[in-house]
Amino acid sequence: MAQTKYSGNPSATTPQHVGSSADESKLRIEWMDGHASEYDPRYLRMACPCAGCIEEMTGRPLLDPETIPADVYMTAVKYVGRYALRFDWSDGHNTGIYPFDSLRGLCLCEDCNPQ
Repeated sequence: MAQTKYSGNPSATTPQHVGSSADESKLRIEWMDGHASEYDPRYLRMACPCAGCIEEMTGRPLLDPETIPADVYMTAVKYVGRYALRFDWSDGHNTGIYPFDSLRGLCLCEDCNPQ
Protein backbone atom coordinates (compact mmCIF):
# COMPACT_ATOMS: atom_id res chain seq x y z
CA MET A 1 0.00 0.00 0.00
CA ALA A 2 1.29 3.45 -0.88
CA GLN A 3 2.23 5.76 1.94
CA THR A 4 0.39 9.05 2.22
CA LYS A 5 1.95 12.31 3.29
CA TYR A 6 0.08 11.83 6.59
CA SER A 7 1.95 8.64 7.51
CA GLY A 8 3.71 9.01 10.81
CA ASN A 9 1.54 11.93 11.90
CA PRO A 10 -1.21 10.37 14.01
CA SER A 11 -2.95 13.70 14.65
CA ALA A 12 -3.53 14.06 10.89
CA THR A 13 -5.40 10.78 10.73
CA THR A 14 -7.23 10.87 14.06
CA PRO A 15 -10.70 12.40 13.94
CA GLN A 16 -11.70 14.83 16.64
CA HIS A 17 -15.29 15.11 15.40
CA VAL A 18 -17.33 13.30 12.73
CA GLY A 19 -20.60 14.88 11.64
CA SER A 20 -22.35 16.82 8.91
CA SER A 21 -21.24 19.92 7.05
CA ALA A 22 -22.99 23.21 7.88
CA ASP A 23 -25.56 22.63 5.12
CA GLU A 24 -25.83 18.93 6.11
CA SER A 25 -25.11 17.80 2.54
CA LYS A 26 -21.63 16.36 3.22
CA LEU A 27 -19.74 14.34 5.79
CA ARG A 28 -17.40 16.58 7.77
CA ILE A 29 -14.42 15.24 9.69
CA GLU A 30 -12.43 17.53 11.93
CA TRP A 31 -8.98 16.04 12.45
CA MET A 32 -6.81 16.34 15.57
CA ASP A 33 -4.24 18.39 13.61
CA GLY A 34 -6.85 21.14 13.09
CA HIS A 35 -7.71 20.32 9.48
CA ALA A 36 -11.34 19.76 8.44
CA SER A 37 -12.34 17.59 5.48
CA GLU A 38 -15.75 17.57 3.79
CA TYR A 39 -16.83 14.71 1.57
CA ASP A 40 -19.65 14.49 -0.93
CA PRO A 41 -21.57 11.26 -0.24
CA ARG A 42 -21.43 10.01 -3.84
CA TYR A 43 -17.67 10.59 -3.94
CA LEU A 44 -17.22 8.44 -0.82
CA ARG A 45 -19.64 5.78 -2.07
CA MET A 46 -17.68 5.52 -5.32
CA ALA A 47 -14.44 5.22 -3.31
CA CYS A 48 -15.74 2.19 -1.40
CA PRO A 49 -12.80 -0.14 -0.67
CA CYS A 50 -14.81 -3.34 -0.10
CA ALA A 51 -14.22 -6.57 -2.03
CA GLY A 52 -17.49 -6.08 -3.91
CA CYS A 53 -16.32 -2.71 -5.24
CA ILE A 54 -12.56 -3.36 -5.69
CA GLU A 55 -11.01 -6.61 -6.92
CA GLU A 56 -8.99 -7.81 -3.96
CA MET A 57 -6.00 -9.25 -5.79
CA THR A 58 -5.51 -6.62 -8.48
CA GLY A 59 -7.16 -3.49 -7.05
CA ARG A 60 -9.20 -3.24 -10.24
CA PRO A 61 -12.43 -1.28 -9.73
CA LEU A 62 -15.55 -3.46 -9.94
CA LEU A 63 -18.07 -0.77 -9.10
CA ASP A 64 -19.88 0.67 -12.11
CA PRO A 65 -20.32 4.42 -11.43
CA GLU A 66 -23.52 4.33 -13.50
CA THR A 67 -25.13 2.19 -10.78
CA ILE A 68 -24.61 4.79 -8.03
CA PRO A 69 -27.49 7.27 -7.77
CA ALA A 70 -26.50 10.93 -7.95
CA ASP A 71 -28.41 11.52 -4.73
CA VAL A 72 -26.96 8.60 -2.72
CA TYR A 73 -26.59 9.45 0.95
CA MET A 74 -25.49 7.91 4.23
CA THR A 75 -28.23 6.51 6.41
CA ALA A 76 -25.75 5.73 9.20
CA VAL A 77 -22.10 6.33 10.06
CA LYS A 78 -20.50 3.79 12.37
CA TYR A 79 -17.08 3.58 13.96
CA VAL A 80 -15.04 0.43 13.33
CA GLY A 81 -12.80 0.18 16.36
CA ARG A 82 -10.60 3.25 16.62
CA TYR A 83 -9.29 3.11 13.07
CA ALA A 84 -12.14 3.43 10.55
CA LEU A 85 -15.71 4.34 9.65
CA ARG A 86 -18.36 2.20 7.98
CA PHE A 87 -21.33 3.73 6.21
CA ASP A 88 -24.82 2.44 5.56
CA TRP A 89 -25.79 3.86 2.17
CA SER A 90 -29.22 4.71 0.79
CA ASP A 91 -28.53 2.31 -2.12
CA GLY A 92 -28.36 -0.59 0.36
CA HIS A 93 -24.57 -0.98 0.35
CA ASN A 94 -22.82 -1.25 3.74
CA THR A 95 -19.71 -3.43 3.56
CA GLY A 96 -16.96 -0.85 2.99
CA ILE A 97 -14.62 -0.04 5.84
CA TYR A 98 -12.87 3.31 5.38
CA PRO A 99 -9.72 3.58 7.51
CA PHE A 100 -9.06 7.09 8.83
CA ASP A 101 -5.79 7.41 6.90
CA SER A 102 -7.65 6.54 3.69
CA LEU A 103 -10.34 9.10 4.45
CA ARG A 104 -7.72 11.77 5.03
CA GLY A 105 -6.11 10.76 1.73
CA LEU A 106 -9.49 11.19 0.00
CA CYS A 107 -9.75 14.84 1.10
CA LEU A 108 -10.09 16.97 -2.01
CA CYS A 109 -9.35 20.36 -0.46
CA GLU A 110 -6.57 22.47 -1.92
CA ASP A 111 -4.35 21.95 1.14
CA CYS A 112 -4.46 18.17 0.76
CA ASN A 113 -4.50 17.98 -3.03
CA PRO A 114 -2.98 21.11 -4.56
CA GLN A 115 -3.38 21.08 -8.33
